[in-house]
Amino acid sequence: MNFKLITISIFLLFTATASANGIKKSKKMRQLQITKEITIAAPLSDVYNMVQYLENFPKWSPFLEADPDQEYHVEGNDGTLGAQYHWTGNNGKDLGYQEIVKLDEGRFVGMQCDIQKPFKATPTFDYTFEETDHGVRVTQEFSLESKPVDAFFMWLFGAKKDIEKMNERGLTLLKIASEK
Repeated sequence: MNFKLITISIFLLFTATASANGIKKSKKMRQLQITKEITIAAPLSDVYNMVQYLENFPKWSPFLEADPDQEYHVEGNDGTLGAQYHWTGNNGKDLGYQEIVKLDEGRFVGMQCDIQKPFKATPTFDYTFEETDHGVRVTQEFSLESKPVDAFFMWLFGAKKDIEKMNERGLTLLKIASEK
């Protein structure tokens, strides 16, 4: 009986400590910010237009690369405020759209996403463009605010690492598409 009680106590202590540690670490995930950048050897106008015009997104989308059967369409006046890129993928398990919410010609494109499936989220993607001696430096800033429970599961399943990889892949594909 004592052995069983000690075992249960140790298990409960371990579980409580692990949960407290997870909750503490997941608090950092409530406000997720990821910044990536890449330099592209192409004219600024070509690189900027590749991001500004949503009809170009399939040329550098890491999501379409991962799910080539994804269905998509652009709504609104492409390349202007309010234009939206809608997608349905993964056999209907992925659903959402991204909308152009801010433009500064040749310098900045801001997009707000509205993800409905497989989870609800509204991340932003902000792109800045800067000419350098080596090409155009594109900086992508990803931002996501999460509720505590969502943040805990994002921490638990290592979502930040996956998001970082996907964003990096997107910039690599943008480079490939722009340098053609």
